[in-house]
Amino acid sequence: MTSKRKDYISWDEYFMAVAQLSALRSKDPSTQVGACIVNVRKRIIGIGYNGFPTGCSDDELPWDREGGFLDTKYPYVCHAELNAVTNATNRQDLEGATLYVSLFPCNECAKLIVQTGIKEVIYLSDKYADKDIFVASRRILSMAGVKLRQLNANGKRIVLSLEP
Repeated sequence: MTSKRKDYISWDEYFMAVAQLSALRSKDPSTQVGACIVNVRKRIIGIGYNGFPTGCSDDELPWDREGGFLDTKYPYVCHAELNAVTNATNRQDLEGATLYVSLFPCNECAKLIVQTGIKEVIYLSDKYADKDIFVASRRILSMAGVKLRQLNANGKRIVLSLEP
C-alpha cells in the first residue's frame, strides 16, 4: 500500500505563499506586498496586492518614496490588505477570518482589519516595527483582540513552475 506524501506544505505556508504570489503583481519598485484572507473554513475569500486605485495610471502617478508628499506614492497607493478586503467574495465571511500578509499592517489597515471582523493576522516581515504607524497598528489590533503571529517559515522556499 502506498502511503501519503510527507513533504506537503502546511496551511500557513500555503496561504502565505498565495499572498506572496499575489505580491508579484505589484508594480511598486521598492516594496511588493500581498495579502490573502481565509475564512474560518480555510477557504480563500479575498486576495490583493499593493498598487494604485482602479482606473489610476501607474505610469502617471509617482512611485517615489521620498520628496514632497504629493510627489511620493504614499497618498495614492492602496495597500494589499485594503485590496484583499474589497476583493472579498463574501463580506460576511470576513467575520472571524484570518489575514495572511507579507508585511505587518500599518495603522490604517489595522482599522480596516478591526472594522471588518478579521480576528487573526499572520505576517512574514515586521521590518518597520519601530515606526509610529506600526506601533499604533499594534495598539489598535491588540485592543480589539486581533491575534497577531509572525510566520516562521525557517527560510523555506516554495518554487513554482509554469511549464506544462
